[in-house]
Amino acid sequence: MVRGLKVSVLLLAVLGNLAWSFTAKAGYNGKLTVEIDGFKNKQGQVCASIFGSSQGFPNQRDRVLQKQCIKITDTPLLITFENLKAGNYAVAVMHDGNSDGTLNRNSLGMPIEGFGFSRNPEIKTSAPKFSEAVFLVAGPNTNIQVQLKYF
Repeated sequence: MVRGLKVSVLLLAVLGNLAWSFTAKAGYNGKLTVEIDGFKNKQGQVCASIFGSSQGFPNQRDRVLQKQCIKITDTPLLITFENLKAGNYAVAVMHDGNSDGTLNRNSLGMPIEGFGFSRNPEIKTSAPKFSEAVFLVAGPNTNIQVQLKYF
């Protein structure tokens, strides 16, 4: 009986420590660094948007969690986002060559400026689904690479 009590106390202590560590991580905020490469030129700016769900991905501005646009100075270019809670995210990037804030398209609807997504999914006839671009932020520093594509 004493042995059973010792095992129970030990098990309770281990479970308590696990629960505490999961609770501490759940409230954690991390940093995401996006490395962007494959630029056709250094004209204009590059804009990166973070989405926390499939709703609105990749082009509804009102569903973006964080967005940054910066002038292209070097390649590859690094953009850092702070204060992301642990979870699943997807990033959409565009090379805004004329700095008008939109991904310009030709008369057929094809992008005439560069674009890319987290996890670099294959692009066929439309933008990828959230599930094809999703990645996990679970630690203090997460780094991803995005390779721009041009048509």
